Amino acid sequence: MRAIHVSSCVQETPRAERFDLYNTVLSALTWRKYNGEIIHVCDKKSADFYRNFNIWDSIAPILPDDLEGINPRMFWAAGKLLALREISAPVVMLDKDFIVWKKLTFGKSIIAAHREDLHPGVYPDVSYFQMQADYKFNPAFDYTAEPAEKPQILPLNTAFLYLPDEDFKQFYVNMAIEFMKSAKDCDDYLCYMVYAEQRLLALCAEYLEQPVETLLCKEKIFEPQDNFTHLWGEKQKMRDNPGYEQEFNSRCAARIMRDFPEQEHIINLIENM
Repeated sequence: MRAIHVSSCVQETPRAERFDLYNTVLSALTWRKYNGEIIHVCDKKSADFYRNFNIWDSIAPILPDDLEGINPRMFWAAGKLLALREISAPVVMLDKDFIVWKKLTFGKSIIAAHREDLHPGVYPDVSYFQMQADYKFNPAFDYTAEPAEKPQILPLNTAFLYLPDEDFKQFYVNMAIEFMKSAKDCDDYLCYMVYAEQRLLALCAEYLEQPVETLLCKEKIFEPQDNFTHLWGEKQKMRDNPGYEQEFNSRCAARIMRDFPEQEHIINLIENM
């Protein structure tokens, strides 16, 4: 199965944070080991930063440097949606801090990392969003946020996302891109982005009656398991605790040496950045 990593310097200026680089390396190499091809979809600056890593099957520097006018601070994952628009389905979009440690099976269902609860501070009612005058929310979507007689349509976390169908993929990403381009600039750097990327995905799937599966149960995402690694909040812990970061980096280097000894040069590359 073909997968993509996505990098955009407009949104995430490459930093030599070793823990992040180690996780990116293991994410790419383990995907290739167990599940197939992986492409690095990026802009030209990101392609230059990662030019010596050689961990992807190919690099596609096709993302526009200006994100087509989308506010890069409000929509810090906009590059992922622009990348999905350009890569044909079936495809997996894999966050660089997400590692899959086993062979997966793919079918006709969308697969996301896990569901998320509709916490109002993260996923507010759509009346919260300040949009350009000509933008209209889809009246056919079920935006119900409060539990009622029927189940809520819970957002889908896209740290891992498998989209099997090209028509659905384009419907979803076009709606997300339209929302991002139509939003008025503000200082909300959370609710707008997760609506575009994660809540809209679930709403589109429900509207088009697309089956959905998840890798993890949302009630158990913090419990120990062996099949997936997602750094998520651990990034800040490592920034705050150099000893914790060093332990993590050492474990990653040891794993690279054990599973991918031919990639030993990457360890030296990371340690010297």
